[in-house]
Amino acid sequence: MQLWVKWSNSVTGQARYTIPEEQAEGSIVGNIGRDLGLEVKRLVSGKARIITRGTRQYVDLNRDKGIIVVKERIDREELCGQTTPCSFSFELIVENPIQLYRVTVEVRDINDNTPSFPKDEISLEISESAVSGTRFSLESAVDPDVGVNGIQNYYLKPTDHFQLEVHSLSNGGKYIEMILQHSLDREKQETLSLVLIATDGGEPQRSGTVRIHVTVLDANDNAPVCGQAVYKADVKESSPKGTLITTVSANDADKGINGEVTFAMAHVSKEAKELFELNVTTGEITLVAEVDFEKTNNYQLNVQAKDHWGLADTCKVVLQITDENDNVPTIQLMSFSHSIPEDSPLGTTVAVVNVEDADSDGNGVVLCSINADIPFKIESSLTDYYTIVTESPLDRETVSEYNVTITVSDEGSPPLSSSKNITVKVSDVNDNPPTFVQPEYSKSIQENNSPGFSIFSVRADDADWGQNARVSYFLDDKQVHGSAVSSLVSVNSENGAIHAVRSFDYEQIKSFDFNVTARDVGSPPLSSVVAVRILVQDQNDNAPQVLYPVQTSSSLVAEMVPRSADVGYLVTKVVAVDVDSGQNAWLSYKLQKATDRALFEVGLQNGEIRTIRQVNDKDTVKQRLTVVVEDNGQPSRSATVNVNVAVADSFPEVLSEFTDFTHDKEYNDNLTLYLVLALAVVSFLFITCLVVIISVKIYRWRQSRILYHSNLPVIPYYPPRYADTLGTGTLQHVYNYEVCRTTDSRKSDCQFARPCSQNVLIMDPSSTGTMQRMQSEQNILDEPDSPIEVS
Repeated sequence: MQLWVKWSNSVTGQARYTIPEEQAEGSIVGNIGRDLGLEVKRLVSGKARIITRGTRQYVDLNRDKGIIVVKERIDREELCGQTTPCSFSFELIVENPIQLYRVTVEVRDINDNTPSFPKDEISLEISESAVSGTRFSLESAVDPDVGVNGIQNYYLKPTDHFQLEVHSLSNGGKYIEMILQHSLDREKQETLSLVLIATDGGEPQRSGTVRIHVTVLDANDNAPVCGQAVYKADVKESSPKGTLITTVSANDADKGINGEVTFAMAHVSKEAKELFELNVTTGEITLVAEVDFEKTNNYQLNVQAKDHWGLADTCKVVLQITDENDNVPTIQLMSFSHSIPEDSPLGTTVAVVNVEDADSDGNGVVLCSINADIPFKIESSLTDYYTIVTESPLDRETVSEYNVTITVSDEGSPPLSSSKNITVKVSDVNDNPPTFVQPEYSKSIQENNSPGFSIFSVRADDADWGQNARVSYFLDDKQVHGSAVSSLVSVNSENGAIHAVRSFDYEQIKSFDFNVTARDVGSPPLSSVVAVRILVQDQNDNAPQVLYPVQTSSSLVAEMVPRSADVGYLVTKVVAVDVDSGQNAWLSYKLQKATDRALFEVGLQNGEIRTIRQVNDKDTVKQRLTVVVEDNGQPSRSATVNVNVAVADSFPEVLSEFTDFTHDKEYNDNLTLYLVLALAVVSFLFITCLVVIISVKIYRWRQSRILYHSNLPVIPYYPPRYADTLGTGTLQHVYNYEVCRTTDSRKSDCQFARPCSQNVLIMDPSSTGTMQRMQSEQNILDEPDSPIEVS
């Protein structure tokens, strides 16, 4: 075995092996892994395989060992005939990435065929008048072997009358002639028996024989002579059957029957006999079958012109087959990736194709191309091999598949072409993050919603496909008003629906923001975030609250209006608020009931109570107004407040009138019990404090008397908040005491307060007497027993 390796570029190469024919099945052709530098694991992982052009595969690949072995018996003569050298080629393809190697195996001839003649016997008729030197053509032997194993020598036995002469043909073949050395005499010997032996040069040498029977005829003086020694003609491979190719002619100087010449083909291959026909009378050579330049481009015919007495002459007819563009280029897909990832780098192999044209010269020159406007290009890798690779980036989201048309044409006239379509699908990779339909979301929801209420849905689209486009939604952890956002809302991971977790109160939360993340399940996963704002809309769920006048159960506020008040006199203002917002907080004031509706009115918007006419002496001192405060909600809510107005010029007049107020309040038994208990406790504490104070006074007096009778010097002592003024001890400041009491102390409450405004009266509706403001100033008297008084 011989090996020859050639590298055509960085990724592909060629290898050539030589093996003898007739090797047994399983015989090793070569270690392809070692010779091409491919490890066994690369052959296995790359699914290395052999691709042959024909229908028969003579060798096979053992991936586990990295060797090429004989798959079936190889007969060189069957494979190549007489063509030398004899070889066959195949391609070795390794995937991931695709690598292409061309391997050629040359089959070496062995001497396994014996020379053989077309016939077992040859019969010749020779006139006794034939002169010495007359030539007689004999059919050559055939040996399918080539080179030294082919026919090397011919031998003729016996050689008493004839000598053998061997001639070489231009195609490497040989033809033989038998030359008469001594004239024949029919009367002495009518027949002769000869043996022709053909031997090859193989080891061991093989030979074949044929017997020649010569019949000696009576005299025939002249032999036929061919018009030309060599005839040449061109035959187009597209010529139809019956086409006249050429005519061979010969002349015989004899007359009559001795001058009649017939033609026959001698030393012609079986293939030539099947293609051409020779007219034995006229010498016309016609085409009887279609010739194929790609199989054989020339033929040589040996035409023998012979008369009836056996005299003959031989001429050569050389037929040259001219090629025509009659073969359409073929495309064979050697390797093809039906799907490639969209992130494939530039130059990624998509397919490997083999193109062939059986024609020759310009008719066999092919150009291979693919359609434009696709991100692929075609490159020539090896002879007759082209690789389709990526030329620009792929994006499945833009184009998910491409139809690639491979076109191959030759340079014949007219040119022939063929095409093949393949579909390349672009497989998805996770290169697109989910994209929300809106850049941000804002949604309003009415307060007092039910928990679990569906607010709205966010949606994100992913341009990828399959699992890469499956989107899940998640709520980003965040604090909203001191609480986790998950305590306010939740998001459905499948459809992005946002639900309220609890009921919202506009007065507590007016709006809040949070983020929702959309994440796909690709590898690695991609995500995007969108901001969501929830606006809580106010509902009219709060009634107005009256801030002034204050309504208490223990006292009433009465507004005084002098009888000299003019029209539009401001009596008071009802102040109310509504914790709702918007229209729900717009308040309006209405006078619902009044003692004298013709005297007062209430401002619709500001709640101011004013007189609408001049107050006169006939107006009742006691005026009671009921004001309704109503909001603008739907439905509206309201609050009611009672306003007491005293129409008078002085407090005594007011007090005398308001003592007649009936007490609306009724004391229940429990309240009375509580008051009695409180009075008892206060009385006990008062008596206890009184006893303690008297005891302290007595103790101090006794101590001062002891010091007085002891004759000790007395140093005056002044407490920090006392000062010596003109030698007398007095309080540092003047203190004012305000006492308001009722005439009915049994039911009254005692209140200490600053001076009230002149037009406001504080009173207890349950008391029967009036409260009067008092202000007095009292000097602190010196105690007669004080040691300070002792001089």
